[in-house]
Amino acid sequence: MKDFWISCGHHLLDRGPGGGLVATDEFLKAYFIRPELMPPPDACVFERKLHAALLAQPRRPVDAADISAIGDPDARENWRFVLAFRELLLRHQTLEAAYLALMRGRAVTLPPLFVNQLTHVILRNVLDGCDDPFVLRAGELFFRPQRIMPSQQSVTAADEEWIASANPTPAAPLLSLLDIPADGQIEVMDDANAGSYWRRSDMFDLGLDLSAGGRGLAALAEAMTRWIRHLLAVDVTIEPLAELRDAKFTWYVGLDSEATRIGDRLWNDESLDGDMAAQVAALFRLVFSDHTAIIDGRMNEPVYLILATSPDHILRMKPQNLVTGLPVKHLEAAS
Repeated sequence: MKDFWISCGHHLLDRGPGGGLVATDEFLKAYFIRPELMPPPDACVFERKLHAALLAQPRRPVDAADISAIGDPDARENWRFVLAFRELLLRHQTLEAAYLALMRGRAVTLPPLFVNQLTHVILRNVLDGCDDPFVLRAGELFFRPQRIMPSQQSVTAADEEWIASANPTPAAPLLSLLDIPADGQIEVMDDANAGSYWRRSDMFDLGLDLSAGGRGLAALAEAMTRWIRHLLAVDVTIEPLAELRDAKFTWYVGLDSEATRIGDRLWNDESLDGDMAAQVAALFRLVFSDHTAIIDGRMNEPVYLILATSPDHILRMKPQNLVTGLPVKHLEAAS
């Protein structure tokens, strides 16, 4: 089987009986050796002691006093965040259950970096065995911001970090590692180059065509379908739409903060001005295959999904909205 997204660390995890991911010591250690947590030469003795102890026993309890004793305030903050993330994972049987518990909480207290990394590795599990590079590339929208570049012929999504590194000011060391063309030209995925995705999946350097009627939107619909099935144990069908014409807009999910704002206006029968309408990147209709999973009164009503960009054309998808915003009776994570 072809592998992909090695950088997410999925190979360091175990799988539970239900197919969910189980944290291992190796996975936890991978966080403790990140550059942000490696004690620099001038680190205090308390930081060095904590780092060494966690590398030896990554599940060992850590007292608040152990963190407070660290002299560098930035190091203290980094350790508090990573240990909060560790505790979230260890409180639950699977990473999927930890993700749902985090998203069901009143507020997400972890930095977006940790949320995106958790999404990344869970989606790697969701798409395990998928042999369609278009679906895998579409899945990148779940955890990596995209710059949307419309033209007369197409609408292209390109990785925002890749765009920044391809046009560095000043020059970025990452540029030489990613084999990015000197002119920063975006290579858009098509049938001719899709096979190259397997060797470059961790480079995030392929653009994706999100034009209406194209393979990109259909691939994103497939990725969302699998995400919902894995995390909620609910079967749905999702199809891209060209527009919301004569739709009975009774339930919607905004797939990002801008889309939620747009959906609220439509829900309240308010019109969209030209600029706001131009922010809509994609529309989808979701239909439940199993009506027993739907809350009362929503039996035959579709759910509309909205994806939108910020005014500066950046798309920051929130896949957690797919598991917290749907009208379902039960929310069961893979375990």
